Amino acid sequence: TMSLREHALSLFRGALSTVRPAPMLKRALKLQGDGCPQLLVKGQAFPVKRNLYLVGFGKAVLGMAAAAEEILGEHLTRGIINVPLGIQESLQRAGMQEMLLKPHSKIQVIEGAKNNLPDAEALKGAVAIQELAEGLTADDLLLVLISGGGSALLPAPIPPILLEEKEKLTKMLASRGAAIQELNIVRKTLSVLKGGGLAQLAHPARVVSLILSDVIGDPLDIIASGPTAASSHSVQDCLQILTKYNLLHSLPKSVEMVLSSSPTKPTAPENYSHVSNIILGSNTLALEEARRQAEGLGYAALVLSAAVHGEVGRVATLYCQLIQLVCLGFASLREGPLGDELRGNLLQLAAELQIPGLDLDQFLQALRGLGPNRPVCILAGGETTVQLQGTGKGGRNQELALRVGLGLHKAQATGASSPQERCEILFLSGGTDGQDGPTEAAGAFCSPGLVAEALQEGLDVEAFLRNNDSYTFFSQFQGGHHLLVTGLTGTNVMDIQAILIRAM
Repeated sequence: TMSLREHALSLFRGALSTVRPAPMLKRALKLQGDGCPQLLVKGQAFPVKRNLYLVGFGKAVLGMAAAAEEILGEHLTRGIINVPLGIQESLQRAGMQEMLLKPHSKIQVIEGAKNNLPDAEALKGAVAIQELAEGLTADDLLLVLISGGGSALLPAPIPPILLEEKEKLTKMLASRGAAIQELNIVRKTLSVLKGGGLAQLAHPARVVSLILSDVIGDPLDIIASGPTAASSHSVQDCLQILTKYNLLHSLPKSVEMVLSSSPTKPTAPENYSHVSNIILGSNTLALEEARRQAEGLGYAALVLSAAVHGEVGRVATLYCQLIQLVCLGFASLREGPLGDELRGNLLQLAAELQIPGLDLDQFLQALRGLGPNRPVCILAGGETTVQLQGTGKGGRNQELALRVGLGLHKAQATGASSPQERCEILFLSGGTDGQDGPTEAAGAFCSPGLVAEALQEGLDVEAFLRNNDSYTFFSQFQGGHHLLVTGLTGTNVMDIQAILIRAM
């Protein structure tokens, strides 16, 4: 029989395969008919004359553009995409030819946004995209490819604001503790293309946006700062944020000018009737595929949520308690004081974490309904946060796996887990982009014996966690065998976790 580790790896790869750029685009985009061809996008039809243009920005857009050009063939007139610095070379080195454009492509590639920060190169690309959009007519069709990381690749401040001024303001806000949502509202308000700007500039052309979501809940106006979606924010919101962080009176002149002359209301949604926004890939889709594959491997598979978020230690506790509850079920001890206590703790923790769309009561009911001896697979996705306290090297997925390992170890040590010892358990957490923090790992595996085995090797898990040094731990432990290393994937729909449990 395959090991749990092989199963987990196969589920993770299956989830990835369904959100890779080429298969995603081929599922969504078809060219039909010879006489007057039509572009079919998820069932919607758009007539195609020699008037098809393409723009794109984001970390996964190069692979998306390569697949799109293959589908569109000579119908594509011209394209411009803005992608992260060095990505063509990285994909070349990784042997991922299918994600690169062919020689003589009609799509111009601009690389910028070093370290995911807007820079002069990204601005050059944004201006080229802006000029292309402004030149379109009512007969044209603009295909827009969007993925995570698109925000930094689309910086075009409203003149006379300079990029440096906008960046300086963003940094000041961040240093005063502004949340990412607040930073995005300010950026959008001062930007030509974000917050629906690109769609408005392309009017009266038809705009079709194909979006790979890396944001919980897939909100169209937040992914890459929503260049083709109606913004739900106004200048008032921006002014409120600047007031809140006491920056209203220290703004550059250019920013004051733009704010005082901006329309006070957001553009009305009916002004977006020429736009179709289509989510091509998301964490939800990736988890569905993993669930399908888990069932094929004989597991009773349940998806907890595609929107797991919160501090990594709390999320680890949630997973540890779920694992203990499943093991109680295997030992037919679920209906007892220990099971009640675990359920109570879980419900309280879920209420505190406020995971959107998670009905834990319903999920626990589904767990109860599973047959007593069938192996169980629980899948989840989203994005946790790590409060950095140390100076170590790691990422949120590796830290989550290490914390789950520690939690299971502690449950064993308190004797609360005699049922746990009758189960074989594996936990996996990985980033779908193949990069977890500044490391070459995508994430890590753990099992209940991890901490005890590490102690035998002279490795103190708690010390590594205090220093946020999960990558160093996993590199040193059993020769790095517990690291999940996929290499660059060319896609990104946040993180995926899998819990696999079978009776021994």
